[in-house]
Amino acid sequence: MKYIIEFSVYLGKITGIDSEYIKLAILTIFIFLIFGIIKSIIKKIYSNLPVNDKKKFFRNRKIRIILTAISFILVFLLWGEKLSGLITIISFISAGLTIAIREIIFNFFAGIYININRPFEIEDRIEIDDVMGDVISKHTLGFEILEIGKRVYGEQSTGRIIHIPNSYIFTKTLKNYTKVFKYIWDEIKIDISLDADIKKAEEILYEIVFDNETLKEIPKKMEDAVDEAILEYRIYYNNLDPIIYIKIEKSHIEMFLRYLVHPKKARGVQNEIHTRIVEEYQKGNLPLYIED
Repeated sequence: MKYIIEFSVYLGKITGIDSEYIKLAILTIFIFLIFGIIKSIIKKIYSNLPVNDKKKFFRNRKIRIILTAISFILVFLLWGEKLSGLITIISFISAGLTIAIREIIFNFFAGIYININRPFEIEDRIEIDDVMGDVISKHTLGFEILEIGKRVYGEQSTGRIIHIPNSYIFTKTLKNYTKVFKYIWDEIKIDISLDADIKKAEEILYEIVFDNETLKEIPKKMEDAVDEAILEYRIYYNNLDPIIYIKIEKSHIEMFLRYLVHPKKARGVQNEIHTRIVEEYQKGNLPLYIED
Protein backbone atom coordinates (compact mmCIF):
# COMPACT_ATOMS: atom_id res chain seq x y z
CA MET A 1 0.00 0.00 0.00
CA LYS A 2 2.93 2.34 0.79
CA TYR A 3 4.30 2.03 -2.75
CA ILE A 4 0.85 2.60 -4.25
CA ILE A 5 0.43 5.83 -2.25
CA GLU A 6 3.88 7.07 -3.24
CA PHE A 7 3.26 6.24 -6.90
CA SER A 8 -0.14 7.97 -6.76
CA VAL A 9 1.41 11.13 -5.32
CA TYR A 10 4.07 11.05 -8.04
CA LEU A 11 1.46 10.70 -10.84
CA GLY A 12 -0.64 13.39 -9.18
CA LYS A 13 2.19 15.88 -9.41
CA ILE A 14 2.77 15.07 -13.08
CA THR A 15 -0.88 15.06 -14.21
CA GLY A 16 -2.41 17.52 -11.78
CA ILE A 17 -5.07 14.95 -10.76
CA ASP A 18 -5.83 14.41 -7.09
CA SER A 19 -3.54 11.59 -5.91
CA GLU A 20 -6.42 10.06 -3.95
CA TYR A 21 -8.33 9.40 -7.17
CA ILE A 22 -5.22 7.88 -8.75
CA LYS A 23 -4.77 5.58 -5.75
CA LEU A 24 -8.40 4.44 -5.95
CA ALA A 25 -8.06 3.84 -9.70
CA ILE A 26 -4.97 1.67 -9.14
CA LEU A 27 -6.72 -0.32 -6.39
CA THR A 28 -9.73 -0.76 -8.69
CA ILE A 29 -7.49 -2.23 -11.39
CA PHE A 30 -5.97 -4.58 -8.81
CA ILE A 31 -9.42 -5.77 -7.72
CA PHE A 32 -10.51 -6.58 -11.27
CA LEU A 33 -7.12 -8.18 -11.98
CA ILE A 34 -7.32 -10.44 -8.90
CA PHE A 35 -10.88 -11.49 -9.66
CA GLY A 36 -9.89 -12.12 -13.28
CA ILE A 37 -7.15 -14.48 -12.07
CA ILE A 38 -9.63 -16.25 -9.77
CA LYS A 39 -12.04 -16.72 -12.69
CA SER A 40 -9.24 -18.19 -14.82
CA ILE A 41 -8.28 -20.63 -12.05
CA ILE A 42 -11.90 -21.75 -11.58
CA LYS A 43 -12.28 -22.15 -15.36
CA LYS A 44 -9.19 -24.37 -15.40
CA ILE A 45 -10.55 -26.46 -12.51
CA TYR A 46 -13.98 -26.88 -14.16
CA SER A 47 -12.42 -27.88 -17.48
CA ASN A 48 -10.97 -30.98 -15.78
CA LEU A 49 -14.10 -32.02 -13.89
CA PRO A 50 -15.67 -35.38 -14.93
CA VAL A 51 -19.06 -33.86 -15.88
CA ASN A 52 -20.66 -33.09 -19.23
CA ASP A 53 -19.89 -29.86 -21.07
CA LYS A 54 -23.31 -28.31 -20.42
CA LYS A 55 -22.94 -28.61 -16.63
CA LYS A 56 -19.40 -27.26 -16.84
CA PHE A 57 -20.60 -24.23 -18.82
CA PHE A 58 -23.49 -23.27 -16.53
CA ARG A 59 -21.52 -23.87 -13.31
CA ASN A 60 -18.65 -21.75 -14.57
CA ARG A 61 -21.09 -19.05 -15.73
CA LYS A 62 -22.75 -18.84 -12.29
CA ILE A 63 -19.38 -18.50 -10.58
CA ARG A 64 -18.34 -15.77 -13.05
CA ILE A 65 -21.55 -13.82 -12.39
CA ILE A 66 -21.10 -14.08 -8.61
CA LEU A 67 -17.43 -13.04 -8.75
CA THR A 68 -18.21 -10.14 -11.09
CA ALA A 69 -20.95 -8.91 -8.74
CA ILE A 70 -18.60 -9.14 -5.73
CA SER A 71 -15.86 -7.23 -7.56
CA PHE A 72 -18.25 -4.39 -8.47
CA ILE A 73 -19.53 -4.22 -4.88
CA LEU A 74 -15.95 -3.99 -3.57
CA VAL A 75 -15.14 -1.23 -6.06
CA PHE A 76 -18.29 0.66 -5.07
CA LEU A 77 -17.36 0.39 -1.36
CA LEU A 78 -13.78 1.38 -2.15
CA TRP A 79 -14.77 4.63 -3.82
CA GLY A 80 -17.44 5.47 -1.26
CA GLU A 81 -17.75 9.24 -0.81
CA LYS A 82 -15.31 9.87 -3.65
CA LEU A 83 -17.81 8.43 -6.12
CA SER A 84 -19.77 11.69 -6.41
CA GLY A 85 -16.53 13.54 -7.03
CA LEU A 86 -15.60 11.05 -9.72
CA ILE A 87 -18.90 11.65 -11.48
CA THR A 88 -18.21 15.39 -11.39
CA ILE A 89 -14.80 14.82 -12.98
CA ILE A 90 -16.30 12.60 -15.69
CA SER A 91 -18.80 15.34 -16.55
CA PHE A 92 -15.90 17.53 -17.68
CA ILE A 93 -14.39 14.88 -19.95
CA SER A 94 -14.53 15.44 -23.70
CA ALA A 95 -17.80 14.79 -25.57
CA GLY A 96 -16.40 11.74 -27.38
CA LEU A 97 -15.46 9.98 -24.14
CA THR A 98 -18.78 10.93 -22.59
CA ILE A 99 -20.59 9.17 -25.45
CA ALA A 100 -18.41 6.07 -24.96
CA ILE A 101 -19.19 5.98 -21.24
CA ARG A 102 -22.87 6.48 -22.00
CA GLU A 103 -22.81 3.42 -24.27
CA ILE A 104 -21.13 1.35 -21.56
CA ILE A 105 -23.75 2.41 -19.01
CA PHE A 106 -26.52 1.76 -21.53
CA ASN A 107 -25.19 -1.75 -22.19
CA PHE A 108 -24.82 -2.43 -18.47
CA PHE A 109 -28.46 -1.59 -17.67
CA ALA A 110 -29.63 -3.40 -20.81
CA GLY A 111 -27.82 -6.45 -19.40
CA ILE A 112 -29.81 -6.12 -16.17
CA TYR A 113 -33.01 -5.98 -18.23
CA ILE A 114 -31.98 -9.11 -20.17
CA ASN A 115 -31.31 -11.06 -16.96
CA ILE A 116 -34.58 -9.97 -15.33
CA ASN A 117 -37.02 -10.04 -18.27
CA ARG A 118 -35.25 -12.92 -20.08
CA PRO A 119 -36.12 -12.19 -23.73
CA PHE A 120 -33.72 -15.03 -24.52
CA GLU A 121 -31.67 -17.68 -22.73
CA ILE A 122 -28.47 -19.59 -23.40
CA GLU A 123 -29.03 -22.06 -26.30
CA ASP A 124 -32.04 -20.10 -27.67
CA ARG A 125 -32.05 -19.52 -31.42
CA ILE A 126 -32.54 -15.82 -32.10
CA GLU A 127 -32.29 -13.26 -34.89
CA ILE A 128 -31.32 -9.66 -34.16
CA ASP A 129 -30.07 -6.89 -36.47
CA ASP A 130 -30.33 -9.33 -39.41
CA VAL A 131 -27.96 -11.78 -37.66
CA MET A 132 -29.25 -15.26 -36.80
CA GLY A 133 -27.69 -17.77 -34.43
CA ASP A 134 -27.74 -19.71 -31.17
CA VAL A 135 -26.98 -17.80 -27.96
CA ILE A 136 -23.82 -19.27 -26.43
CA SER A 137 -22.98 -16.74 -23.70
CA LYS A 138 -24.25 -13.64 -21.89
CA HIS A 139 -22.01 -11.01 -20.29
CA THR A 140 -22.33 -7.73 -18.39
CA LEU A 141 -22.13 -5.58 -21.52
CA GLY A 142 -23.06 -7.95 -24.33
CA PHE A 143 -23.87 -11.45 -25.48
CA GLU A 144 -22.51 -13.82 -28.10
CA ILE A 145 -24.20 -16.02 -30.67
CA LEU A 146 -22.92 -18.82 -32.86
CA GLU A 147 -23.98 -17.61 -36.31
CA ILE A 148 -26.04 -19.78 -38.63
CA GLY A 149 -26.84 -19.29 -42.30
CA LYS A 150 -30.20 -18.07 -43.55
CA ARG A 151 -33.02 -20.35 -44.65
CA VAL A 152 -31.52 -20.79 -48.12
CA TYR A 153 -28.43 -22.29 -46.48
CA GLY A 154 -30.43 -24.64 -44.26
CA GLU A 155 -29.68 -22.64 -41.08
CA GLN A 156 -26.39 -24.48 -40.60
CA SER A 157 -23.61 -23.09 -38.39
CA THR A 158 -21.07 -20.84 -40.11
CA GLY A 159 -18.59 -21.37 -37.26
CA ARG A 160 -18.41 -17.63 -36.59
CA ILE A 161 -19.05 -16.23 -33.10
CA ILE A 162 -20.65 -12.77 -33.16
CA HIS A 163 -20.57 -10.38 -30.18
CA ILE A 164 -23.65 -8.18 -29.83
CA PRO A 165 -23.99 -5.24 -27.38
CA ASN A 166 -26.79 -5.62 -24.83
CA SER A 167 -28.24 -2.25 -25.91
CA TYR A 168 -29.41 -3.86 -29.17
CA ILE A 169 -32.28 -5.36 -27.17
CA PHE A 170 -33.80 -1.84 -27.03
CA THR A 171 -32.91 -0.59 -30.51
CA LYS A 172 -33.21 -3.66 -32.76
CA THR A 173 -35.98 -6.14 -33.49
CA LEU A 174 -35.40 -9.45 -31.71
CA LYS A 175 -36.81 -12.73 -33.06
CA ASN A 176 -36.69 -15.68 -30.67
CA TYR A 177 -37.35 -19.03 -32.32
CA THR A 178 -37.50 -21.06 -29.09
CA LYS A 179 -38.65 -18.75 -26.24
CA VAL A 180 -42.19 -20.12 -25.75
CA PHE A 181 -42.22 -23.05 -28.16
CA LYS A 182 -39.39 -25.31 -29.23
CA TYR A 183 -40.96 -25.77 -32.65
CA ILE A 184 -41.55 -23.62 -35.73
CA TRP A 185 -43.56 -24.14 -38.91
CA ASP A 186 -41.49 -25.33 -41.83
CA GLU A 187 -42.71 -25.75 -45.40
CA ILE A 188 -41.66 -27.74 -48.46
CA LYS A 189 -43.00 -27.01 -51.97
CA ILE A 190 -43.58 -29.94 -54.32
CA ASP A 191 -44.56 -29.40 -57.97
CA ILE A 192 -46.71 -32.09 -59.66
CA SER A 193 -48.29 -32.38 -63.10
CA LEU A 194 -51.69 -30.83 -63.82
CA ASP A 195 -53.15 -34.22 -64.69
CA ALA A 196 -51.80 -35.92 -61.56
CA ASP A 197 -54.03 -37.68 -59.00
CA ILE A 198 -54.06 -35.04 -56.25
CA LYS A 199 -55.59 -37.32 -53.61
CA LYS A 200 -52.97 -40.01 -54.19
CA ALA A 201 -50.18 -37.39 -54.08
CA GLU A 202 -51.54 -36.06 -50.78
CA GLU A 203 -51.69 -39.57 -49.32
CA ILE A 204 -48.07 -40.22 -50.26
CA LEU A 205 -46.87 -36.90 -48.81
CA TYR A 206 -48.82 -37.40 -45.58
CA GLU A 207 -47.40 -40.91 -45.26
CA ILE A 208 -43.87 -39.54 -45.72
CA VAL A 209 -44.23 -36.86 -43.05
CA PHE A 210 -46.07 -39.08 -40.54
CA ASP A 211 -43.39 -41.78 -40.93
CA ASN A 212 -40.68 -39.32 -39.94
CA GLU A 213 -39.42 -40.23 -36.45
CA THR A 214 -38.43 -36.66 -35.64
CA LEU A 215 -41.90 -35.25 -36.41
CA LYS A 216 -44.18 -37.93 -34.96
CA GLU A 217 -44.62 -36.61 -31.41
CA ILE A 218 -44.28 -32.89 -32.11
CA PRO A 219 -48.01 -31.97 -32.50
CA LYS A 220 -48.79 -33.39 -29.04
CA LYS A 221 -45.78 -31.67 -27.46
CA MET A 222 -46.73 -28.41 -29.16
CA GLU A 223 -50.31 -28.70 -27.89
CA ASP A 224 -49.02 -29.07 -24.32
CA ALA A 225 -46.72 -26.06 -24.81
CA VAL A 226 -49.61 -23.92 -26.11
CA ASP A 227 -51.71 -24.86 -23.07
CA GLU A 228 -48.91 -23.66 -20.79
CA ALA A 229 -48.34 -20.44 -22.74
CA ILE A 230 -51.92 -19.15 -23.06
CA LEU A 231 -51.85 -17.65 -19.55
CA GLU A 232 -49.05 -15.25 -20.58
CA TYR A 233 -49.43 -14.95 -24.35
CA ARG A 234 -52.43 -14.49 -26.64
CA ILE A 235 -51.48 -17.44 -28.83
CA TYR A 236 -53.68 -20.09 -30.36
CA TYR A 237 -53.56 -22.55 -33.25
CA ASN A 238 -56.51 -24.22 -34.93
CA ASN A 239 -54.37 -27.05 -36.27
CA LEU A 240 -51.01 -28.44 -35.18
CA ASP A 241 -50.87 -31.49 -37.45
CA PRO A 242 -49.02 -31.50 -40.79
CA ILE A 243 -51.15 -30.05 -43.56
CA ILE A 244 -50.96 -29.71 -47.34
CA TYR A 245 -52.06 -26.63 -49.29
CA ILE A 246 -52.58 -26.64 -53.06
CA LYS A 247 -52.09 -23.86 -55.60
CA ILE A 248 -52.69 -24.12 -59.35
CA GLU A 249 -50.10 -22.58 -61.65
CA LYS A 250 -50.25 -22.28 -65.46
CA SER A 251 -48.42 -25.49 -66.22
CA HIS A 252 -48.44 -27.45 -62.95
CA ILE A 253 -49.81 -27.81 -59.43
CA GLU A 254 -47.88 -26.58 -56.39
CA MET A 255 -48.33 -28.55 -53.17
CA PHE A 256 -47.08 -26.98 -49.93
CA LEU A 257 -46.30 -29.49 -47.19
CA ARG A 258 -46.40 -27.64 -43.86
CA TYR A 259 -45.32 -29.18 -40.54
CA LEU A 260 -43.87 -28.33 -37.11
CA VAL A 261 -40.19 -29.00 -36.48
CA HIS A 262 -37.45 -27.99 -34.06
CA PRO A 263 -35.44 -25.22 -35.81
CA LYS A 264 -32.14 -26.98 -35.12
CA LYS A 265 -33.42 -30.16 -36.79
CA ALA A 266 -35.17 -28.57 -39.78
CA ARG A 267 -32.35 -29.21 -42.29
CA GLY A 268 -32.14 -32.91 -41.41
CA VAL A 269 -35.91 -33.36 -41.63
CA GLN A 270 -36.02 -31.59 -45.00
CA ASN A 271 -33.30 -33.91 -46.28
CA GLU A 272 -35.22 -37.02 -45.15
CA ILE A 273 -38.50 -35.82 -46.67
CA HIS A 274 -36.92 -34.84 -49.98
CA THR A 275 -35.15 -38.20 -50.14
CA ARG A 276 -38.47 -40.04 -49.70
CA ILE A 277 -40.13 -37.83 -52.31
CA VAL A 278 -37.42 -38.68 -54.87
CA GLU A 279 -37.78 -42.39 -54.04
CA GLU A 280 -41.56 -42.24 -54.63
CA TYR A 281 -40.97 -40.38 -57.90
CA GLN A 282 -38.49 -43.03 -59.07
CA LYS A 283 -41.01 -45.75 -58.25
CA GLY A 284 -43.59 -43.96 -60.42
CA ASN A 285 -45.90 -43.20 -57.48
CA LEU A 286 -45.46 -39.41 -57.42
CA PRO A 287 -45.65 -37.55 -60.77
CA LEU A 288 -43.32 -34.64 -60.08
CA TYR A 289 -43.40 -31.75 -62.51
CA ILE A 290 -39.95 -31.17 -63.99
CA GLU A 291 -39.74 -27.87 -65.85
CA ASP A 292 -37.91 -28.07 -69.19
